[in-house]
Amino acid sequence: MKKAWERAGELYWHATPVILSEEDQTWTANLKTQRFYDQILSLDWGSHVPGSGAPERIMVAAVQALENRGYQASKRAYELLDEGLKALEEEDYVKLHKISAELRYELAQAQKDESSPYWKYQIYESFAQYEKSVQFPKKIQVDIESAAFRDKLKAAWLSQMIGAAMGTMVEGYTSQNLYESFGEVYDYLREPNTYNDDITYELAFLDAFKESGYQVTSKEIALSWAGLVPCGWSAEEIALRNIKNGILPPESGTFRNPFNEWIGAQMKGGICGMVAPGDAHLAAKLAWSDGEVAHANNGILGEVFNAVLTALAFTEPDIRTLLQDAIALIPADSEYYSVLAFAWDCCITCSDWHEALYCCQERYKTYNWIHAYPNACCEVIALYYGNGDYTQTLHIVTMCGIDADCNAGMIMPILAIQQGMGIIPKKLIHPAFEELITYMRGIEKISLEELVDDTLNSMIHAKNKEEV
Repeated sequence: MKKAWERAGELYWHATPVILSEEDQTWTANLKTQRFYDQILSLDWGSHVPGSGAPERIMVAAVQALENRGYQASKRAYELLDEGLKALEEEDYVKLHKISAELRYELAQAQKDESSPYWKYQIYESFAQYEKSVQFPKKIQVDIESAAFRDKLKAAWLSQMIGAAMGTMVEGYTSQNLYESFGEVYDYLREPNTYNDDITYELAFLDAFKESGYQVTSKEIALSWAGLVPCGWSAEEIALRNIKNGILPPESGTFRNPFNEWIGAQMKGGICGMVAPGDAHLAAKLAWSDGEVAHANNGILGEVFNAVLTALAFTEPDIRTLLQDAIALIPADSEYYSVLAFAWDCCITCSDWHEALYCCQERYKTYNWIHAYPNACCEVIALYYGNGDYTQTLHIVTMCGIDADCNAGMIMPILAIQQGMGIIPKKLIHPAFEELITYMRGIEKISLEELVDDTLNSMIHAKNKEEV
């Protein structure tokens, strides 16, 4: 194997001198790069959600997320927030880049807030620690080569597209404001499409799963991200930058990542459950490996919750029993469990889902609408009050607002898995769902049928590989 100095030397010693024209010496490419980075930075300070137009300020949310995780941002960090918003308004990008760099430094130096309730709960740092804290049910065998299973798998993917499309139209708004603007929503507010970044990360998981099957590692998933996913948002974008800088899981999810307990892991647990039907332990293991690419602790537990919900849906027909079983697989001493338990108690004691949602909104009002906690509450509320009815469940999860596309995209497949394609109302099956459109490298388009076959064939291959 040639040494690096030999390779560099070959390039240097064999380079033929040329004279460049003046046009070749301009800074045109550099100026384009400058404008690109200015635009990217401006999105951190003020943007609108592509699907719904909801406003976001990711730098403000970074401070919020850090304090939700039991740290206290400095006075200087708050001063920088004000200065940054002013610089954005004035389009002073020289100043904005300086402010952003200093603010990120301040967040990295944030001190632990000993008075925060966050520290009352157990911190979960590994799957080994997590699996010792819960009692997994016995695996129930599912025939993945049967026609009935393929029907459920197709229903699951289609329902994720339906839920994501419905939710994308309204994400980022409160339930109250949705009612004021649209009234009761039972149908698409515009022509639906499949533009949704949540599924992107499930496809990246599937890419790694094809190669390594049930032994897939977080490193392999991270490398699939690096190859397939060009950009992300919040926790995923920071993790992508970390990965490309050689910081691999679990550090990719923890290094200077204030958003690692946001919804990003929770929104993609479904695929881990799909490929582990009837096996909660395996679903949880896969979800942990997938989750730690960009998340930690409660963020990963959010993905575990949705993964086991999905896996157990193949064998448990009653939605409320399923919900209880999945909650029981979250450690009782974790903060994430306290969120699920609170939402469940609200469902039992409140007169209707509106009252339950209001109670959860009040309890978790200090959390960003993209955080895992308020959205986990919406999942519990919609599944409980929907009680197995597809139309009603979709209506409730949509009208809950918050990060509605993530929530609907995760829970609607649960009902579809339990009952198959027949449960999906025909009026919701739009021609747009025949093809998934993504912004991923090499997977710009994939048909629904191809996606189902791809998932199924990967499972069969992985199963055969395990049995050898």
